[in-house]
Formats: sequence, structure tokens, C-alpha cells
Amino acid sequence: MAKGYWVARVDVNDPDAYQKYVAANARPFAEYGARFLVRGGQHEAPEGAPRARNVVLEFESYQQALDCYNSPEYQHAKSLRETASVGDVIVIEGYDGRQPGD
Repeated sequence: MAKGYWVARVDVNDPDAYQKYVAANARPFAEYGARFLVRGGQHEAPEGAPRARNVVLEFESYQQALDCYNSPEYQHAKSLRETASVGDVIVIEGYDGRQPGD
């Protein structure tokens, strides 16, 4: 089964308020087994418009990644993030090496 990922690109406009989001997202991330692969860090954007902060989270499955995003706990955290930042989040299924039809 392919893993699931969140890819988030964020510009934080209120760092103090954003810390409330960080505190609130810890519970759903732990509950759904999220693992940070990228959390900030040095980056370049050779194509497209960059954002200041980039995050990649890994989940055991695509469904688990979706369930975490749609959970009431994460939706509460998201409401805190939306007042403190502007960004993009995608939930995507990982590649498991199998070809279509396998």
C-alpha cells in the first residue's frame, strides 16, 4: 500500500498566532501517525513562486493522510493557521513502485 503525504507551502504573517496552530496540530499528527520529512529548512525555488516555509508530512497511507486532514482536531488547528498565514496544502498518494494494472 502506498503511503500518503501532505505537502504544505506557507507564508507566515503572524508568528505568535502561528505557534498556536503548531501546538494544536500536534495531537492530530500524533493520532494519525504523521512523520515530518521536511519542516522548514533551506530551499530554492528554481521554478514557480516560492513560499517562506515548506513542510512534507508522511502517513502510513493516503487514506490516513486524508483522515487526518479532515479530522475535527485538525480542522480546529487549520482555523488557527488560516488567521496567521497564507499557504497551499495538498494531500497526495505516494508512489509504491507498482505499475498500473499490477
